[in-house]
Amino acid sequence: MTAATIGQIKQHIQQLANAAASSHLPSFWLTDWLLFVIEQPSSFLITDENYQLTDSELAQFHAGVTKMQQGTPLAYLTGQQEFWSLNFKVNEHTLIPRPDTEILIEQVLTWINSRPKSVDDDNKPKRLLDLGTGSGCIAISLAHELKQSCQNSSTESWQVVAVDLSLEALKIAKHNAMVNEVADIEFIQSSWYDALSTQDEPLFDVIVSNPPYIDEEDEHLARLVAEPISALSAPNHGLADIEHIVQQAPQHLNVGGLLAIEHGFDQGLAVRQLFLDNRFESVHTVQDFGGNDRVTLGHLS
Repeated sequence: MTAATIGQIKQHIQQLANAAASSHLPSFWLTDWLLFVIEQPSSFLITDENYQLTDSELAQFHAGVTKMQQGTPLAYLTGQQEFWSLNFKVNEHTLIPRPDTEILIEQVLTWINSRPKSVDDDNKPKRLLDLGTGSGCIAISLAHELKQSCQNSSTESWQVVAVDLSLEALKIAKHNAMVNEVADIEFIQSSWYDALSTQDEPLFDVIVSNPPYIDEEDEHLARLVAEPISALSAPNHGLADIEHIVQQAPQHLNVGGLLAIEHGFDQGLAVRQLFLDNRFESVHTVQDFGGNDRVTLGHLS
């Protein structure tokens, strides 16, 4: 294999980014992949353009580019993805955390911080449920923030429960909880609420979920060949899992508790109606960074 310097690889990356066949590849994926391979900071690409990649580095770089061109996301090559300023291990068993999901975190934290503190519950911890946790990014990010708030003030303590049907995903989520120092999250294998008791355990104060919501007939699914399809799409125009979560939520949520769900850009109206039909009030939808409907919230009446 022909030797190559950083400068030459940068030119190659620019050519790939400009090529029609690679137009779906974000250029930063290629640059970030190069940095991952050579184990250097981004400044290295400017200060050391004459650095010559070893044969193994060059082979790894080109192999990764080929995989990305075939549809493998960068995060699956590096095995990690940043979310909410935390680092998460990801693999083919988990959905890759998206920036728009941080809207969900922000809205839940805003609601928790704005609610009046209880004075009649013997200091019992509040309870939060994350349905379909995947990599654990939602549960772990929330637990991390709530832990920090509890340590820094007299804020109520929170017990976080996260469920997923996939045992492989739960293994990743448990690892991520340990790495991000919130290892006290309770992880349960369950199809949504199925394994959760409504008799032996207190109800939840917050239920949050980023369920599958892409229409099974959506043509864009063909591009998402690497991620688990079960974490992406759902029947009934993508609404089947959302319907189940909303309809069953009143059995698991305290009166006044919050339900917050991420959904597709064109599902806001349908999801709001589902909330209203199932005893939720103050129902509203929050838009993502691109101005699209993304998260609907309401509290149980």
